[in-house]
Amino acid sequence: MAISKTTAALLVGVNATLMGIGLSRFAFTPLIPALAQGNWFTSVEAGYLGASNLLGYLIGALLAHKVSERFGSARVLLVSALAVGLAYLVCFTPFSFWWFALWRCLSGIGGGMLIVVGPSFALLNTPERHRNTIGTMIFMGIGLGVVISAVVMPFLLSVGLTQTWLVLGLMALLSTLLCGVGLRRLYVPTRSEASRHTQNEDMFQPGLAAWLVILAYGFDAAGFIPHTIFWVDYIAVGLNQGTKQALWYWSMFGFGTMSGPLIANLLVRMVGWRGAIVCAFIIKTSAVAIPVFILTPAGLAVSSFLVGAMIPGVVSLTSGRLAELVGVLHHKKMWGLATAMFALIQALSGSAMSAFFDWQGVYAPLFPVAAMLMGTALLLVVVSNVVETRSARTAQQVSR
Repeated sequence: MAISKTTAALLVGVNATLMGIGLSRFAFTPLIPALAQGNWFTSVEAGYLGASNLLGYLIGALLAHKVSERFGSARVLLVSALAVGLAYLVCFTPFSFWWFALWRCLSGIGGGMLIVVGPSFALLNTPERHRNTIGTMIFMGIGLGVVISAVVMPFLLSVGLTQTWLVLGLMALLSTLLCGVGLRRLYVPTRSEASRHTQNEDMFQPGLAAWLVILAYGFDAAGFIPHTIFWVDYIAVGLNQGTKQALWYWSMFGFGTMSGPLIANLLVRMVGWRGAIVCAFIIKTSAVAIPVFILTPAGLAVSSFLVGAMIPGVVSLTSGRLAELVGVLHHKKMWGLATAMFALIQALSGSAMSAFFDWQGVYAPLFPVAAMLMGTALLLVVVSNVVETRSARTAQQVSR
């Protein structure tokens, strides 16, 4: 039975975000303490494997727009998805640290391309009346990947690390297949249409409000590093609660990521894109700051859930806000720049925080720093809205 264009766009978008962030990155987080406990790598080496994934994500985000214009979005999406799956399948045993680092980097490259090209391609193929909904819901893939890893991971880890890597790889390949089903239904522009679109993009100049949103997104990237790369290890080792308890909090994080796009969609319906993104940054800043003051089970659970919810929430709202500011046709270019900014700052901050842990052996000081970074991101989003309002008023006065 043929599926509708809107359903196909949702299928492509969800599976692109599932593989691009959910499986490529977040599914690796619970493996960090397990890799050390299984004597595959040390805790420090496992942390650097996460950082190499972030470096690959940066490379993928930087290349995504040009590569997709050259080879086509559908082709890039499928090849990138296959890279994510292979990165798990070929690391089923501890060959060497550098072998793992290479494949974590390649997985990151594929993930960066998926997260740039997938949502933009889905939005471009979504009827205008459905764009607000699809623009937020396609990022459910992030949460789906985390939930799958959190629910399945305890069982898989009890069986063995090899089985865990193989199952995650098979999940990625299944997601690739579903993405391909959606791509068959969607419109692919001809070479002449793509050429005209590229020429129009070369003349496009985004406003200051869009650049401020991108900058805020970059600060957001650094602000939640402790809750992603280090959260499970911090609770398991730093707070002496063990891997099983830490994975329970990670499951709360995962359920949060599943609800994030729903919350984002509700916020957009209530206050529009510009109001929704401010609300999301307020929630996320507060949630990141919780471990600075509260380390009770309730505090850790609330922090896990809210940060988890606002990860896809902020991603979807940043993507949607940029589409509102620059238009759907220019979205991929600006979203690619935003993702590259995100990846660059996250790679640098991830490496810096890994180095700090290597030096000090503690995670706790990272959380107040993260809260300050999130506060800066919130301020930039507010300023962006002010700039847009003033620009609109100036344009109205000129038109008169």
